[in-house]
Amino acid sequence: METFKLQEGEEYIELNNLMKILNWVASGGEAKSQIDEGLVTVNGEVETRRRKKLRSGDKVEYGSEAAVIA
Repeated sequence: METFKLQEGEEYIELNNLMKILNWVASGGEAKSQIDEGLVTVNGEVETRRRKKLRSGDKVEYGSEAAVIA
């Protein structure tokens, strides 16, 4: 499991941006389609909001990938 550290002063990162930054997807369009298809979970629940605000402590899973926000 990866740990994604928020930048100092940042309160959150949006789900689609996290997937791009962690190289889980090749593009923003791919992130959107994967989220829309219900392939991403946040804290164990399917998440379909592309711009879901992820905050410290949230756990994201996509296929065999997983990350926790710190």
